[in-house]
Amino acid sequence: MGAVIGIDLGTTNSCVAAVEGGKPVIIPNAEGERTTPSVVAFSKSGERLVGRIAMRQAAMNPDRTISSVKRRMGTDWHVSIDGRAYNPQELSAMILRKLRTDAEAFLGQSVTDAVITVPAYFNDVQRQATKDAGRIAGLNVLRIINEPTSAALAYGLDNGTPQKVMVYDLGGGTFDVSIIEIGDGVIEVLATAGDNHLGGDDFDERIADHLLGEFQREHGIDLRREPAALQRVREAACEAKVELSSLESSRVNLPFLAQGPNGPIHFEATLTRDAFDRMTADLVQRTEGPVTVALNDAGIAASELGCVLLVGGSTRIPAVQRKVRELTGKEPSSSINPDECVATGAAIQGATLAGSSTGLVKANSILLLDVTPLSLSIETVGGVATRLVERNTTLPVHYSKTFTTAAPFQTSVEIHVLQGERPMARDNKTIGKFRLKGIKRAPAGVPQIEVTFDIDANGILTVSAKDLDTGKQQSIVIDDNERMSDSEIQQAMRDAEQYAAQDGVRREALAVLDEGRKLADAANRALATAGKRIDKAEKKQVKADLAALQRLLAKKVDKVTEADVTALRAAIAQLESSSANVRTLAGN
Repeated sequence: MGAVIGIDLGTTNSCVAAVEGGKPVIIPNAEGERTTPSVVAFSKSGERLVGRIAMRQAAMNPDRTISSVKRRMGTDWHVSIDGRAYNPQELSAMILRKLRTDAEAFLGQSVTDAVITVPAYFNDVQRQATKDAGRIAGLNVLRIINEPTSAALAYGLDNGTPQKVMVYDLGGGTFDVSIIEIGDGVIEVLATAGDNHLGGDDFDERIADHLLGEFQREHGIDLRREPAALQRVREAACEAKVELSSLESSRVNLPFLAQGPNGPIHFEATLTRDAFDRMTADLVQRTEGPVTVALNDAGIAASELGCVLLVGGSTRIPAVQRKVRELTGKEPSSSINPDECVATGAAIQGATLAGSSTGLVKANSILLLDVTPLSLSIETVGGVATRLVERNTTLPVHYSKTFTTAAPFQTSVEIHVLQGERPMARDNKTIGKFRLKGIKRAPAGVPQIEVTFDIDANGILTVSAKDLDTGKQQSIVIDDNERMSDSEIQQAMRDAEQYAAQDGVRREALAVLDEGRKLADAANRALATAGKRIDKAEKKQVKADLAALQRLLAKKVDKVTEADVTALRAAIAQLESSSANVRTLAGN
């Protein structure tokens, strides 16, 4: 196997690295830059432009220039150029091909193998789309690894002390926070959380909106309808953001920005860091939620962290760094380059996969342990989602649980596999269904059916069900196309919070309904068994109380309110009291 490159395919910029002479090296592009803008353009003559050259001509050719493609990965979005539709994989492949060509020129040999990084919260469809982009670019993608894990790998080799680190990764288009434990040759992800639609692009957009508003107030012209002018404003906004990371104010100067009734209009404006902080305060605040979730899921306090790693160019924003200090009580580490560490870690992983044994890494010496982002469950009686694998469980996973039948003499059961955090099956994402047939006829509750979830290191899920009496078995492999989309994952998390109170009522209702049904069954059996030994008045009362409870039990669980739960408890208490003697006589 020849050289293996590590690629950080970013929303705003991309970076490529390789291990040479036992050390990871950032590979400069043909223009001599250590990072390459993730921009693709098509000239009027049809020439494809990638990187800085594409970025430079964007203002003059906005309709044929595409940026931030990463935010579209895993979707059916496409752009039409000269009558041909390009999807995100094809556009990303153009960026990857340039990175590959630049690497070949630098290394002096052909390159076919690569490790490519993705945000930790990318779903399987997005990961597969990234892998497909690599294949289109002529690369054999050895592994898709998470950006925070890759950054921790780059950090861990120079800081051998076992410790828990937080990787706070705010890039151009995505935000991830991961809690990672670095041990002896092991990088283990304890928990991850994030937002796939939060990044430097959003900060740029706030500045751009501010500048566009200022221009409209001064000159009465809405530049949002002028593609070329809008592109120039966006570029100026990005430059201002970068300047405000080191300066207290930034001067925006855009000559000949528009044509007015009296000739060309030049635009000048000054943006202060304080004003920038105010207009982006809510974006910085949005990073707090994932940080809290990741720490809680990892089961550690911020004080237990060995260090905090800042990854992604947007972490250079002073307000972001203040937020990290506020959330963790720690000064972020400055030992890694936020723009380059992800590619460095990918190169290190590529070297170990390739069997390198020189200096930095030994063949297969580094073990990366990742997690499943959402809980996995199956539907059980009452429409309940019974969890078998909790979110943030380390991969690979093998877990089994024994269930039984809900109705007498069932000869088959449907296994309904779900993904999500809600207690009811219907509120989660269906990712697969199959039927186990040939169950031995028996009363309800007698058959023993073992359900097993297996998730391998690549995240492929296999679910199997086995009748322990007959040995009959059936299984299904849940492939990439059946996984949740990013929007569905984000919605599942939001729903879990938004409807937390409602879910609490449902959980309580399920327990009370189950208790009521058991008591009703016991009272019915007692009435039949005790027969004439029961006083007529007592029997009449028990039947009346039983009927009242059964009316309440007829309600569907998702229609049960808090008032209904209270009424159910009262009806159960009443029947327990009135039927106590009858159940004693019947031996119940």
